[in-house]
Amino acid sequence: MKLCIYEDANFQNFYPLTYLRPVFELKSGWTTLREKIVRRFKAAPVCTFVREWIEPTYKAVAGAPVNDMSALKGDVLFVNGRLLLIDTKLELNGPEEAGVCQPLPPLTEGAEPHVAYIRANAATVEKCKAQAKDINGVIAALLKAVKKVEVKATIVNYPWHLIDENPRAITDDFAHFGRAGIEGKFSEHAAIWGDKGKVYVGKDASVHPFVCIDTEAGPVVIEEGAEIHPNTRIQGPAYIGKKCWILGAKIREGTVLGPTCRVGGEVEESIFHAFSNKYHDGFIGHAYVCEWVNLGALTTTSDLKNDYKPVELYVQGELTDSKSQKVGAFIGDHTKTSIGTLLNTGTVVGIMSNLVGGSGILPKVVPSFVTFLNGKAFKAGFNSQLATARTAMGRRKKVLTPEDEALLKLVFDLTKEERDAMVKQARAQLAREAGIS
Repeated sequence: MKLCIYEDANFQNFYPLTYLRPVFELKSGWTTLREKIVRRFKAAPVCTFVREWIEPTYKAVAGAPVNDMSALKGDVLFVNGRLLLIDTKLELNGPEEAGVCQPLPPLTEGAEPHVAYIRANAATVEKCKAQAKDINGVIAALLKAVKKVEVKATIVNYPWHLIDENPRAITDDFAHFGRAGIEGKFSEHAAIWGDKGKVYVGKDASVHPFVCIDTEAGPVVIEEGAEIHPNTRIQGPAYIGKKCWILGAKIREGTVLGPTCRVGGEVEESIFHAFSNKYHDGFIGHAYVCEWVNLGALTTTSDLKNDYKPVELYVQGELTDSKSQKVGAFIGDHTKTSIGTLLNTGTVVGIMSNLVGGSGILPKVVPSFVTFLNGKAFKAGFNSQLATARTAMGRRKKVLTPEDEALLKLVFDLTKEERDAMVKQARAQLAREAGIS
């Protein structure tokens, strides 16, 4: 039986987090959605299907066939890449069927249940391949060919679902990997408050004096090479990735960092991808921060409205009620903020933008490739943003490849309309302020 992990059309709900990666390379817990699926079925050969325009960059890191219809041979288990596989009793082998379930709220009224998986034998797979041009056609044909069964499963449908499920997913990852104990340095003047069996400190990691690790609500993992500096408190469930520096910070429950992040201040129930920095004071809560983001000193997110009502935020241009009381910010790759930047509840910031503080709370949506200054948006030059990215990545001995640059240019073109509309508003405002009709 082969394992096929595919990306359906709902990847767009996760913009800007999915501009540069498949939806199944997002995290909830310290592993990606894909990693959770693959580890369940270790012996199965894997292939993946993604939207065409991220194929070149994803092929370089996938380690498995990408968008290769010839890989769909024999019996196949098709798994939706939005499946958070931590509570579903899914077996590799079994009867032909399509497991369907309702995604997490908010739900579209009258919408069909979402597909969690489809199990099909070789003959059915070949028949459906013959009727289709791509993976979407194969899935549509399979849904007509096999019976549907209602299953209990967690399908994430919006970016805040990754945050909501993060504490549970961290705990599941800890149980799966089964690592505990102190392999690195742990100062005699540091303390574990709670069950010591729920702590893992990896090789070459260093926990300095006056650090408190609190496991009363869940496990704490500190990966190899990480440095936890004095006056830091880490509350589980939490994960500190390889070579992270934690600088006298308050790391609250439900937080995943790293690898190679630099974090100070206060972080609560948030996910940071690799190579992103929040070196100084400020609060980040219920947020998802992609790679190569730098948050300037005192950058702060709101994650709770003053009236305690559910947070609304924009998804594909539509204001959406999250049905959740706590939602912070979602920040795309390579974006930077200056000192004193304030982000409202449910703020969505695109990739490669530059947010300058001092102009009050920013709008709920900041497009990709803009500079936001004094309450107005201006176009950020594509080439200058590439130069900044090369510099930032070079500091960590990483390289921006030609494939990376091509993908960034594609996203630059893809987001042009949204960016131009905001810049046009800013120009009109400047004209009014100057008294020009």
